[in-house]
Amino acid sequence: MEMKVLVLLLFLQSLTTSIETTTTAKTHRVVLSHPHFQHLDVKQSIEETKLIINLTRQAEITRDQKPGKLRLIHRDKMMSLHHQDHGRRFTDRMRRDVKRVASLTGQPSYEAEAFGSDVVSGMEEGSGEYFARIGVGSPPRSQYVVIDSGSDVMWLQCQPCDQCFRQSDPVFNPADSASFAGVSCSSIACNRLENAYAGCSQEGRCHYAVSYGDGSYTKGTLALETITMGRTTIQNVAIGCGHKNQGMFVGAGGLLGLGGGSMSFVGQLGGQTGGAFSYCLVSRGTGSSGSIQFGRESMPVGASWVPLVHNLQAPSFYYVGLSGLGVGALQVPISEDIFRLTEQGDGGVIMDTGTAVTRLPATAYNGFRDAFIAQTTNLPRASRASIFDTCYNLNGFVSVRVPTVSFYFTGGLILTLPARNFLIPIDNVGTFCFAFAPSPSRLSIIGNIQQEGIQISVNGASGFVGFGPDVC
Repeated sequence: MEMKVLVLLLFLQSLTTSIETTTTAKTHRVVLSHPHFQHLDVKQSIEETKLIINLTRQAEITRDQKPGKLRLIHRDKMMSLHHQDHGRRFTDRMRRDVKRVASLTGQPSYEAEAFGSDVVSGMEEGSGEYFARIGVGSPPRSQYVVIDSGSDVMWLQCQPCDQCFRQSDPVFNPADSASFAGVSCSSIACNRLENAYAGCSQEGRCHYAVSYGDGSYTKGTLALETITMGRTTIQNVAIGCGHKNQGMFVGAGGLLGLGGGSMSFVGQLGGQTGGAFSYCLVSRGTGSSGSIQFGRESMPVGASWVPLVHNLQAPSFYYVGLSGLGVGALQVPISEDIFRLTEQGDGGVIMDTGTAVTRLPATAYNGFRDAFIAQTTNLPRASRASIFDTCYNLNGFVSVRVPTVSFYFTGGLILTLPARNFLIPIDNVGTFCFAFAPSPSRLSIIGNIQQEGIQISVNGASGFVGFGPDVC
């Protein structure tokens, strides 16, 4: 059967190279005048690292909410003044990222109508890279929550709080909500907790406990509550009301699980949305915010779709089929088996909003990196930094020409990344690094740096993930 090869070329708006479109019987391709290279605006990227973000912008985040969408904001927008230095933010971000990857690859343990939101940044010590602001209870109380496509249970810190980390909003008090209702141990919601079920209280209330691989955890009671997103109200959402919490969640009040399990926010919406949601992460280093939208109506027209790969051993994660990697005109000679999900549930490739830097098995990463180095010999090198072993000294450059970097997905889709999604500044003096790293296991993770600026849609019911036709 003849299969079309779809190529998405997503590039920076500042790119001034002319565009042409070519179509043949077997291919549809949007190409630059030179399809294998693009330009990185070095000057603009460095200026973005120097931006002073006033904390008063937090108040602006909640304004001008559009019906049907939640705004997504990157953590760097909510940094305190003593963390304005980009080098410090970079170091902290990589430290968090290493812990996140360790928890994913180490299989973290768990103990007993279209609508949406803006997505905002986490705080300087938060666990998630992107935050959304939602309303909880009746009347709704605004709370920042980490969005996490790799987790299921939705939870908030709650009063009375035996142990709570610092957050930007007052801790949610169930006594102030007319819609808060505890859940019994015999309820359907409690049974759906599966391995997050922790037991019953003396009053017969359902208790939950979730611990993550980095040592973070939340413990409390399960409840049904009303969630407000923009002008949309969703009743009887099962949430964890955490009375004892610890970890890298400082700033946010909790977590909005977007995973593929039945207890995630997406899973609970079920037939209301068809398991569909769409998001765009665009706020790193810019004045704009991303967004997340739920429901079939959120699916963009003209998107290119890749089948989801189901892993019964890890149903919360969104696995995709990756067949190869490209640098410039070259598809790197890497065996497709490196990215294959085994029958035992090992390996494979997941898309994760909570991981910043894409991780690849060492064999794949080494070949990928070497191919990039071979095509950037004209750029001065810099010393390695943190998890990055391939860095460049671009101090004094206004822009540089770099080879394109692409993901080759099973089925023929080739996703070519914007230059700012793979060559990122790590300080404000011109040091840029190749934003990939080796994975400590066979699991590959497509991180949020590589997802930025791309409209990504997940349709769990149909079993596909889509990439929008335009830069968002």
